[in-house]
Amino acid sequence: MENSGNKPFTILHMNELFIGLMSGTSLDGMDAVLVSFGDSPQDIKMMGHSYVAYEDTLKKSLLGLHLPYTNELEDSLIAGNIVSQKAYQAIETLLKKTGTSSKDIKAIGFHGQTIRHQPQKGFTLQIGNPALLAELCHINVIADFRSRDIAAGGQGAPLVPAFHKEIFSHPTIHRAIVNIGGIANITILNPETSTSGFDSGPGNILLDHWSQKHLHKAFDEDGSWAREGQLIQTLLDAFFNDTYFEKNAPKSTGRDHFNEAWLNKHLQKSYSIQDIQRTLLELTALSISNAIKTHNANISEIYLCGGGALNSFLVERLKSLMPQVKIQLTDTLGLSTQHVEAAAFAWLAKQTLFSKPGNLPQVTGAKGLRILGALYPT
Repeated sequence: MENSGNKPFTILHMNELFIGLMSGTSLDGMDAVLVSFGDSPQDIKMMGHSYVAYEDTLKKSLLGLHLPYTNELEDSLIAGNIVSQKAYQAIETLLKKTGTSSKDIKAIGFHGQTIRHQPQKGFTLQIGNPALLAELCHINVIADFRSRDIAAGGQGAPLVPAFHKEIFSHPTIHRAIVNIGGIANITILNPETSTSGFDSGPGNILLDHWSQKHLHKAFDEDGSWAREGQLIQTLLDAFFNDTYFEKNAPKSTGRDHFNEAWLNKHLQKSYSIQDIQRTLLELTALSISNAIKTHNANISEIYLCGGGALNSFLVERLKSLMPQVKIQLTDTLGLSTQHVEAAAFAWLAKQTLFSKPGNLPQVTGAKGLRILGALYPT
């Protein structure tokens, strides 16, 4: 990769330790991973992980901040401080579990909590207070990874394809990495062409909402509730009338678009709640399958990560829709499904700290390679 900044590259001393933090669209909590980077791009080792759940009051506050209201500015700053406190708890737990000193950590990659993503308006907002986190941890903190890409004309998302390319690429095998978080994103790793990637549409976001609303559960474990329902074809067709599915990459989306209001406008008729859950699961599976077939039909392997990778019924549907493709979890490649995204932000922190670009312009649509993130030194 070429350096897009003015500073010369700093040579990385191998086996450096970084922490990656991630709290995604599902708003369930904070994941922290300790990662060691070695001599080669694929020489990456997960040293440990921790997780701190969000209380319902914090979840409610974060969910509310996705829409405008009076005093949202103050509320967002207060919530950002709480998110930073959760990050600190996750880091402290991680360091204790692994017997690691904070002095041994080069930097923390702090994604923050996305509450608005509007690249078409020139902004994205991940709340969190990296200055506070640096004070609490006494470790370098790197945050605000998406803004520079957007300033350069990009979508600011997805950013994980650059990491996927680094650690999951194969010299001869045509692969796709599918991250099924709140939103699903796809990375196409074609050894004969440049890496591509984009958000395919909703992952768990609508499934989790429907489960929380009607089962009072955070998610539909293994898709067991959806499995009991019947597919409503007319409703599924209505979902796919959304113009997002017709857009060409680069493209990204989030809770700003696929949310409760989006779902409710389609539910004008009386449907069984189980049948709606079944249809929402098909929406996720089919949007992923369609996107892969449309953008690159010759993929021979797909590796899944994110919370949706643990939904056995969703995985069954993906395998049924793409029977010619070998579908496995990223665990097979040496990185746990639940920790890929947090590890990606550890990697992005490494890129930033050593003045290397973290985006892929062909994925985000940015004008070129950019060094992402802002450093809050200890």
